[in-house]
Amino acid sequence: MDLYIEEETFKGINFLASPLKKATYEFCTFDNCIFSDCYLSNMIFVECTFNDCNFSMAHLKNAAFRDIVFKDCKLMGLRFDEIDDFLFEVSFTGCNLELSSFYQKNLTNTDFVHCNLQGVDFSEVNLTGSTFDQCNLGNAIFDRSNLEKTDFSTSHHIQMDPD
Repeated sequence: MDLYIEEETFKGINFLASPLKKATYEFCTFDNCIFSDCYLSNMIFVECTFNDCNFSMAHLKNAAFRDIVFKDCKLMGLRFDEIDDFLFEVSFTGCNLELSSFYQKNLTNTDFVHCNLQGVDFSEVNLTGSTFDQCNLGNAIFDRSNLEKTDFSTSHHIQMDPD
């Protein structure tokens, strides 16, 4: 990928109507943008912030999210398990991640703050040292996940089988 976009702010853009250019985006901010149903496959995002964006059902195969902050975003039904593992790092505040999948991802020291995580698949995920602060974890799946030093103390609707 030859196109490199750095330190730009994108506001109120519907990327389904006007597709985002295939590029590497570094230190960019996306405010109130619509990515739902968009193809973000093979795109690279480095140290970007997404505020009030809608990513529901976006296609993320082999996209790269490196040190990404999501604030107040709608991220329903996303397949984070299809994202490139290299330097994958994210944090979520006030986000709706309902029915998304992180299957087999490494999410060590990841923050989930005030998030709706209903039905999220955390199967075989390494969540060591992660924090779930005031999150709704109804029907979230933690099958064979590493939960060492994970803080669930302020979250609710947690259903786990200790075996």
